[in-house]
Amino acid sequence: MVGIALEGPLLASHGGTPAATVWLPTRDEWERLARLGDYGLKYMVLSPDTFGPDSDLYGQATKRHPGFEWILPELLGHGVRPALGHFTRGDPARSAAQVTELVDLAWDSEWNGTGARVVTDHLFNDMPLDIRHAFRSSRARATRDAVIASYDLPGWTIDTMDQIAGPVPAAIMSAAAAGRIAACINFDGEHVDLAIATRAAELMGPGNAMMMTDRCDSARLGGQELHHTEENGLWYQDGGIVAAGSQPLARQMDNARRHGFAGDPLFQLVAGTAHHAFGISVADSAHDPAVFDADLAYWAGGGQS
Repeated sequence: MVGIALEGPLLASHGGTPAATVWLPTRDEWERLARLGDYGLKYMVLSPDTFGPDSDLYGQATKRHPGFEWILPELLGHGVRPALGHFTRGDPARSAAQVTELVDLAWDSEWNGTGARVVTDHLFNDMPLDIRHAFRSSRARATRDAVIASYDLPGWTIDTMDQIAGPVPAAIMSAAAAGRIAACINFDGEHVDLAIATRAAELMGPGNAMMMTDRCDSARLGGQELHHTEENGLWYQDGGIVAAGSQPLARQMDNARRHGFAGDPLFQLVAGTAHHAFGISVADSAHDPAVFDADLAYWAGGGQS
């Protein structure tokens, strides 16, 4: 096993994560959590706007609860990366400024790991947006082509993402394009529309973006009962909140290939960026396009040759 990750406990909005797993750790608890990096903890999802007025945790901090200026160096000192995600929606500009501040703090801190210092939760999910990023119902899908056409995806640039998608995705994508974040993005077509996911990965650069999945094979997650709807393959918890996906990574790999990724860019998106981000060596044969394409076809076919 390469390692594990934690989603929380420092989440401003818990989203599909069980609310009982979200809290403000004390210094002693942070020290214990950080030491898990010595045993394989690779990253922790935390919310840059945790301490803001729109956070579910707002007002709960005391002198026993440190701020980011203490938390991030403690984590990074044990090789644990912050993974930025689970934002609030009350003040996108403030949340984006916090993204930049945490990235700067991480790069100024002592780093006792290898690979990327900062990663993300899946881009476009659980964050304030000025675009429709997913079309999960039949009613939404009926207008999907017209909406996507109105976005003029080929005209998107990193410098204009603030006006297009909003301050938070713009801050993440800009930092990723600069090589300061390894950004995760879900290519199942249900968390994020595949055309939007594709354009975002192109803008950040496949070497700075990595495919991710939160696939769950059980109707129970973290003590929560989950259910499907007739509209898509996502898992939902009560209240219509998306809790997880259900598509295998091979489907995502094939989705990326069908949307124009091939050769080294596809390899970087599927595996290369993740190997670099988490300090994992890659066999030279993995860079051979013919070998990689053969492996991809194998897995996309369900593991059957």
